[in-house]
Amino acid sequence: MLLRQVLDIYDLLDKPAASGEEVEGFLRSHGATDVTVERIGGERGGTDCIKVLIPGTSGKSSGGSAPTLGIVGRLGGIGARPELIGAVSDGDGALAALAAALKLAEMHEAGDVLTGDVIVATHVCPDAPTLPHEPVPFMDSPIDMETMNQMEVDEQMDAIVSIDTTKGNRIINVNGIAISPTVMQGYLLSVSDDLMDVMTRVTGKMPVVFALSQQDVTPYGNDLYHLNSILQPATATDAPVVGVAIVTEQMVAGCATGATHANDVEEAARFAVEAAKLFGQGACSFYDEAQFAHLVGLYGPMSRFQSSGNAEQRNRQERV
Repeated sequence: MLLRQVLDIYDLLDKPAASGEEVEGFLRSHGATDVTVERIGGERGGTDCIKVLIPGTSGKSSGGSAPTLGIVGRLGGIGARPELIGAVSDGDGALAALAAALKLAEMHEAGDVLTGDVIVATHVCPDAPTLPHEPVPFMDSPIDMETMNQMEVDEQMDAIVSIDTTKGNRIINVNGIAISPTVMQGYLLSVSDDLMDVMTRVTGKMPVVFALSQQDVTPYGNDLYHLNSILQPATATDAPVVGVAIVTEQMVAGCATGATHANDVEEAARFAVEAAKLFGQGACSFYDEAQFAHLVGLYGPMSRFQSSGNAEQRNRQERV
C-alpha cells in the first residue's frame, strides 16, 4: 500500500512554494541516494524537473544487465496559481510518480531491493498556465513538450510507464485507473497481457484499457487533436511505452481543484511499483518481440509518426 506515500508527497506539492528542492530533500531523507533537480525556465515561467534513480541488485547503474523501467509522471503543472488556489487534477501524474519513487526508496533502504534499476522522472510547477481545449480546458506547461521529453525520457529506460491524469474526455468513463495499448516506434501494439495481470492484481477488478487513435501518438505541435500528453514520451524513445491514466466517470478539467482522489492515485503508483518489480526480473513484457519484428518486416518502420511529419519538411524549406 502506498497511501501514506501519496499523502506525504501531496503535502509537499499542495502549496504555492512547492519546489523540486524540497521534494529532493524529502526523498533523500527517506532513502533515495540519486536525485537530481534542474530548474528549466521559459517565457511562460519555470518548473523544477526531478529525476530519481533507484538502483537494482543487477541494474545497469551498477554494471548489471537487468532492464530498467522508467516511470514518468506527466502533467502541465501541479497548480494554476494565481488563477486557481490549490492543487489541480492535472498534478496527479507527478503525485503518483513521486509516491512510487518514495516507496521504492524506502523499500531499498529497508533491504527490499529490486533486480533492475528504476528511473522516475517528472516536474514540479505550482503556477502553470491553462490552455483552451475541448471538451474541457487543459493545463498548459511553462516548458514545451520537446524540452519536457528531453528532461524526462532517459536513454537508459528500456520501457516506460507514463502516468497522467486523463479525465477531460469522453473516451474513458470509469473511476480509477486505465492502461493503454503499448506504443512503440510509431506503432500501436497489442495490450500487454502481463500488465493487464498486474492491473487486475492491483485493482481487484477486470483490467480497463483505454482507446488510442493514431494522432494520439504523434508529437504535440502538429495541429492534430490529442487525447492528452500521456503518450508523448513515445515520440522521444524507441522503447515501448504504456500509459497509465488516472480517470473518472465524468469529465473533469485538468485545471480543476479539489479533484484529486487519493485512492486512484495510490492505485496508479502501486501499479508502477508492481510493474517495476517484475520488469527488472524479466517477468513482465510490454510487447511481443517476435510479433513486432514480423510487423516491421511486413509493413516497415512507422517512426515517421514520432516526428512532425511533413510539417518538419515544410519548416526546413521555409528556413532555406
